[in-house]
Amino acid sequence: MEAIREHQGVAVPLDRTNVDTDQIIPKQFLKRIERTGFGQFLFYHWRFDDDGNKREDFILNQPAYEEGSVLLAGENFGCGSSREHAPWSLLDYGFRVIIAPSFADIFYNNALKNGIIPVQMDEEQVHQWMKQAENEELVLTVDLENQIVCDDNQDVHFDIPAYHRENLLNGLDDIGLTLQHEDKITAFEHAVRA
Repeated sequence: MEAIREHQGVAVPLDRTNVDTDQIIPKQFLKRIERTGFGQFLFYHWRFDDDGNKREDFILNQPAYEEGSVLLAGENFGCGSSREHAPWSLLDYGFRVIIAPSFADIFYNNALKNGIIPVQMDEEQVHQWMKQAENEELVLTVDLENQIVCDDNQDVHFDIPAYHRENLLNGLDDIGLTLQHEDKITAFEHAVRA
C-alpha cells in the first residue's frame, strides 16, 4: 500500500445519500482476481446508459471533474454488501480521499485497509463544499498527519482512529503489518521444522 501523508486534489460532488457498494461497482464486474482494473466500472450504471454511452449529466462525465481525486458524498456512503471491490474501484479510478457525513462500517474499514482516507465530516460542511464544487473548481488539501482538510479559506479538523492513521501514514496494509514480524515468523518456522 502506498503511504499517504497529504493529498491535494479537485473535489467531485456526488450529492447522493446511501450510495451502496453495488452502485459503486456493480456485481457483474466482480470476476477479476486482481485489485486493479476496476476503475473503468466505477458507478457504471450512473456513468453509462444501456448502450454503453456516457451519460452527460453524470458528474464524473463532466470535463471539470476529469482530474478529481477527492470525492464528496452524502451520508451512509458505502452501505450494502461488504465487497472490498468498492474501494478498489474508487482507488483505481483515482480517488484517494472520500469526505462524507457518515460511512457504512465495513466500507470505512475496507477503504482504510486499501489506502483511501475516509474523512467523516459535519454534514453542513460537506454540503457547503459540494455547492462550491458544483459552481467552481474546488481544490481540497487533506493533511492526514495533522488531521485537517484545507480549502482556500479554512482548515477543518477531522478525527480518524490512531491505528488506521499510522497505517496510512506508513503505507501498511494487513500484509505489510504482518511482514514487520518477518524475523519472528522465520524463527518460528525454523523451530517447528527442527
